[in-house]
Amino acid sequence: MSKESTTPANETLVEGAVAPRERFASRLGFILISAGCAIGLGNVWRFPYITGQYGGAAFVLIYLVFLILLGIPILVMEFSVGRASQKSAALAMDVLQPSRKWHFYSWAAYAGNMLLMMFYTTVCGWMLNYVVKMFSGEMNGLDAQATSAVFDGVLADPSQLIGWMLAATVIGFLVCSLGLQKGVERVTKVMMVALLAVLVVLVVRSVTLPGAEGGLEFYLVPDFGHLFAGSTPAEQMGTFGNAVYAALGQAFFTLSIGMSSMEIFGSYIGKERSLTGEAVRVTALDTFVAFMAGLIIFPACFAFGVEPGAGPSLVFVTLPNVFAQMPLGQLWGGLFFVFMSFAALSTIIAVFENLISFSMDKWGWSRRTSVIRTAFLVTVLSFPCALGFNVWSGFTVPAIGDIQSLEDFIMSNNLLPLGGLVYVLFCTRKAGWGWKGFLAEADTGQGLKFPAWARGWIAYGIPVLIAIIFVMGYAPKVAVWFGLS
Repeated sequence: MSKESTTPANETLVEGAVAPRERFASRLGFILISAGCAIGLGNVWRFPYITGQYGGAAFVLIYLVFLILLGIPILVMEFSVGRASQKSAALAMDVLQPSRKWHFYSWAAYAGNMLLMMFYTTVCGWMLNYVVKMFSGEMNGLDAQATSAVFDGVLADPSQLIGWMLAATVIGFLVCSLGLQKGVERVTKVMMVALLAVLVVLVVRSVTLPGAEGGLEFYLVPDFGHLFAGSTPAEQMGTFGNAVYAALGQAFFTLSIGMSSMEIFGSYIGKERSLTGEAVRVTALDTFVAFMAGLIIFPACFAFGVEPGAGPSLVFVTLPNVFAQMPLGQLWGGLFFVFMSFAALSTIIAVFENLISFSMDKWGWSRRTSVIRTAFLVTVLSFPCALGFNVWSGFTVPAIGDIQSLEDFIMSNNLLPLGGLVYVLFCTRKAGWGWKGFLAEADTGQGLKFPAWARGWIAYGIPVLIAIIFVMGYAPKVAVWFGLS
């Protein structure tokens, strides 16, 4: 492996000069950082409450099917484009297809990563805030109503939201400023190992609670009747359709695919290992964390008689109330939010690295210059989300919601699925990189090879699924906008 770029931190590259490509110091670093980017609040926040809403284990099985059919192939494509081009999304497709027909996508990828950070830094700030609240004992002895009031108070206080948002932003950019190996790789490795250790401790505590058996049965034993809840056939099919769509969307979004957030890590690795095997390992680690998060939440909820399908409030309202009832709840609650904070920060650091690398490739800036300018831009653009819960709370979009919901909708319902479609078309069509180029890169090195026989599914089946995600994401919004519901 080559060492990190030797370009002085205070210099800008001369136009046309090529800096040595930075590399991960180890294969483990690549796997942990790629998994760290994928492991975020979508795993440990969204996945458990959606699973709770749609009946537990039966939903998990559908989710795993879509993860294999959709998630892993696009992840391999992102890794392949990165490794073959040795560039970030800023130039990757231009390198592999010099006609520049695909040049437009570089800006969409940049916008997707930036949009994610515009609200993710605020949500990460919530996690950091709750670490302090839990360990300080502020949440001790609170009932459900009081716990809810604490979270409402956080949202209503712009100084708290902005302060903790800035803390998350500063931590992320400080790590990235140290470089790929000494900063991003070293810190994320430690953070991921700590995350996994805390995760295991919390799982052991949760599954050994008196009354946890009901939660384990709910989570691990499929009951397909939950997927067809309703008193009429129409209601039952509607419930099933919603569950399938939720599983499809979760499988797509859980790996952070579609906005090139994973592509950059492909450009930092060598050709010793095939990319399909690496993608499977990253997906397995990502899925393991999501699954284990469920083993924390559901047994605890059942042990204390709390509704497991409580929705987004599950983490900030329901679970603090659960911890308040536990022996040593202050400790377990604090550790839970440490785990949540590490999951959020690992994503923030990875996406910041994407934005920084984009700037270095696109404009030839040094890492130091890229860090400073990107940090300023991310900070300024993060203010609307933090203020959208209080000062600017009057701003809402029909059928979407507040500023955070709007930013999430633009990214999750537009840029991510359309970006995934771009990767599929680029890697399977002659007008792009083409199937042969993609397959050769994906299969270079030792390990699991990409199934060449799946070309038909990849080229045509996945675009249909992405179209379904896109259309179903818009359907309820359009119905409201045009007064159809």
